[in-house]
Amino acid sequence: MRTITFAQATLEAMAVTMEEDPAVFVMGEDIARQGGIFGQFKDLARQFPDRVIDTPISETFIVGGGVGAALAGARPVVDMHYADFLSVAMDEVFNQMAKARFMFGGQAKMPIVLRAPDGQLTNGAAQHTQSVEAWFTHIPGLKVVSPSNPYDAKMTLITAIRSDDPVIYFENKTLLKESGEVPELADEVPYELGKARGEREGADVTIVSYSIGMKHARTAADALKKRGYSAEVIDLISLLPWDREAVLRSVRKTHRLCILHESIKQGGFGGEIAATVVEDAFDALKAPILRIGAPFCPSPFSPTLEPQVRLSDEKITRDLLKLLEYH
Repeated sequence: MRTITFAQATLEAMAVTMEEDPAVFVMGEDIARQGGIFGQFKDLARQFPDRVIDTPISETFIVGGGVGAALAGARPVVDMHYADFLSVAMDEVFNQMAKARFMFGGQAKMPIVLRAPDGQLTNGAAQHTQSVEAWFTHIPGLKVVSPSNPYDAKMTLITAIRSDDPVIYFENKTLLKESGEVPELADEVPYELGKARGEREGADVTIVSYSIGMKHARTAADALKKRGYSAEVIDLISLLPWDREAVLRSVRKTHRLCILHESIKQGGFGGEIAATVVEDAFDALKAPILRIGAPFCPSPFSPTLEPQVRLSDEKITRDLLKLLEYH
């Protein structure tokens, strides 16, 4: 096993896929000259000088150009700089990218990946800190992933680039610099989109999360263990499609469910998970479903106010203990 950062893991994924397929290229703002604002493309232009392309500051052009390239037979990887900027190119995303294979009767493929750094960033304020994954899980034709660690970051990106469908790849900005274990090449296992990973087994409550929410899920599980409870922790990894059976199977075992994510609770993807469990496993529940997410407000720049919109490990543990004590 090797210990590398999340950003280095995605860099390895880019190198692997670009070496095996000359149709793969990457474009975005400041990725060739600067190596990406989070270092996730560092030195890639040196390895592949004609296939790492700096673009103008125009998300409409970047995504639209990627869609055209994919239709023409290339496999573009498009860096969005910040996930917040996806909104500028929404017509290209949900009217073109997501619909092409359907509207052309399957004659056209759309092998494109949009890499979208998301999540809270210290003093990032309202326009550079959003988690908008729930928007895109509502759009047929897309695939959406949001890995939580370097190994999953690498393997999901490789799978996304090899896919003939459009994939939005959310990579949490805080996680990009964090380290984790990644196997040697010979020991790597290909990732199948739509499969969750059971990270911990438990008997008292199921905690479902993804991306940076998994850090809070692990911390909460450790805190519960000290109080004599065992939490089953599931990392979704993929949100569209998502592993319904893994969640339902766990809830039928533990009879309690907590869903947490860094994105705003109202309208968040946790609501889809909760609704599915109520529809398909209501009889297994012994307590109301607990949803944890950010409050319904833009992220403030103020260092005093900003902590109020972040997930609190102490509050998560308190809420989980209330759930476990519910009768």
